[in-house]
Amino acid sequence: MNLRRRHWVAGSALALLLAGCERRSGGPVELRLWAMGREGEVVKDLLADFERANPGIRIKVQQLPWLSAQEKLLTAFAGDVTPDLCQLGNTWIPQFAALGAIEPLGDRIDRPDGVASADYFPGIWASNQIDAQLFGVPWYVDTRLIYYRKDLLADAGFAKAPVSWAEWTEAMRAVKQRSPQNYGVLLPLNEYEQLLSLALQQEAPLLREGGRFGDFRHADFRATLQFYLDLFMNGLAPRLSATAISNVWDEFAKGFFSFYISGPWNIGEFKRRLPPEKQHTWMTAPLPGPRGAGASVAGGASLVVFKASQHKEEAWKVVEYLSQPAVQRRFYQMTGNLPPRRSAWNDPALQDDPYSAAFREQLERAKSPPKVPEWERIGTEMRIVTEALVAGRMTIEQAVTELDARTDRILEKRRWMLDQRGRA
Repeated sequence: MNLRRRHWVAGSALALLLAGCERRSGGPVELRLWAMGREGEVVKDLLADFERANPGIRIKVQQLPWLSAQEKLLTAFAGDVTPDLCQLGNTWIPQFAALGAIEPLGDRIDRPDGVASADYFPGIWASNQIDAQLFGVPWYVDTRLIYYRKDLLADAGFAKAPVSWAEWTEAMRAVKQRSPQNYGVLLPLNEYEQLLSLALQQEAPLLREGGRFGDFRHADFRATLQFYLDLFMNGLAPRLSATAISNVWDEFAKGFFSFYISGPWNIGEFKRRLPPEKQHTWMTAPLPGPRGAGASVAGGASLVVFKASQHKEEAWKVVEYLSQPAVQRRFYQMTGNLPPRRSAWNDPALQDDPYSAAFREQLERAKSPPKVPEWERIGTEMRIVTEALVAGRMTIEQAVTELDARTDRILEKRRWMLDQRGRA
């Protein structure tokens, strides 16, 4: 027997020996799941039933703080020590997909009794798709809409929430006319998400040529920016950051502003923090749009499987389990996070809650932000430039030109990479 043959036989014997030992040990597969914040706490309870039904799989959950989670995940990828599966914020998916860190999931979707794509809100599902490939399954969703003081609107002659920008402006003017020291809406200058939600209501995307360049000089974004600026110029929104408001809920109760753009997490906060005598005065409604009921941003978090996992099938079983409508309903009851599957909304806790109804409607019109890894940096530049606009240090023409210039610089490496890929 030659040397190569002896090495092959010895290697095969060792592999069989190890495989036999593994079978004799009967030890379960251990998966590593990383999850963030409150979700990292409660998912352990959700998975107890899964482990009982799947005794061959054990799941070790590591809870990460949101503020350091992205850096820790990037460090884990660089060191080839990523978990088997993970919770990822939807805006992080393009970055990890571009790195080749996460597994495409398209061939696992729409299996019998599995993850049914048609059951998901389309904008939330689309936020997990990059170049027609699916890289994550929505775990929970959020979007932004208006919280409003229905009593103040009624006093000003409006029996229902506005559905268009024109109606919204008219309602805010009427409320302010009755109480000049107060404002129509709070749009914190240190946040860009409110402007992003308004911008997504337009037809034109914020980036052009496949995410290679900014498109903020487009007429659609100019119109959005003009509407946004007019709210400040006409005294309908205060020139304040969120840090200048000591307590949003107290100021809302006092009527300092009548409209507040926020997400589902604030339903519980408003119920807890507004005084009992004010609990009947507020309601939620879909975000008004340029010409009628408008879109809003598709947010939330998804479940992904890492390419480096040695147990992808087992990891996928966990994703399927956490995606079941009944499990999503339990998850909602434990956290208040809204389910991404329509069928999961057949829960009395959601159906009987008048504040959640508007979110159900808004989610049908949720839209994903631009799906490029650099988007969060671009969002930061959007905040900086629009703050300068509101402060009077820029005109709209200067603001959109500056936004495009800053965005194009951020996307320079992306353009180079896409060009290189096209030449390959």
